[in-house]
Amino acid sequence: MKLVKICGVNSPEAFDAAVEAHADLVGFVFFPASPRYVTPVEAATLSARHAGFPLRVGLFVNPGFDEIDAILQEISLDILQVYAPAAAIAALRDRFGRPVWRQVGVASEADFPGAGEVADGFVVEAKPPPGATRPGGNAVKADWKLLSKFHSAKPWLLAGGLNPGNVAEALAQTGAPGVDVSSGVEIAPGKKSPELIRAFVRAARG
Repeated sequence: MKLVKICGVNSPEAFDAAVEAHADLVGFVFFPASPRYVTPVEAATLSARHAGFPLRVGLFVNPGFDEIDAILQEISLDILQVYAPAAAIAALRDRFGRPVWRQVGVASEADFPGAGEVADGFVVEAKPPPGATRPGGNAVKADWKLLSKFHSAKPWLLAGGLNPGNVAEALAQTGAPGVDVSSGVEIAPGKKSPELIRAFVRAARG
């Protein structure tokens, strides 16, 4: 069964829908420039609505130890998902004792994560477009044909430009073991639709 992550969860309705649809992971964005940003307290309040599954993922952009420390004092996270250089991953994992997944933007095979990378998993998307204010999460569809050539012994999620209408095709073309969606289940930037969340999970596993 394909892994499904609903990222940028920032409302009770979205969190409940992800739980009810049996998503594997929910993501909280701790990057203020994102329209999906939540404070640590807001994320903890949402997380407390349901115990156990799905796994809680915190998304960070070039985080320092103090930033992650402060957030972990408010909410327990199962996975740290980071926009950071590959060389920074080992220190984060050693410091916090949690799996660390690296966000990777790809435009060619040269951008694929190397076999020797220490990250525990990857979220793979297109490189940000010129002028983008965020390193990812820009709703840009990745090159599915290119990513059909990406094979990793570690888990990875396909991200970027996915929605309930195209996720099945994306999985078929890329062979990805899972998918990560944010804007593709929204009715406005940062506003998740419970109906689209449920439809996305169904389509990804159909």
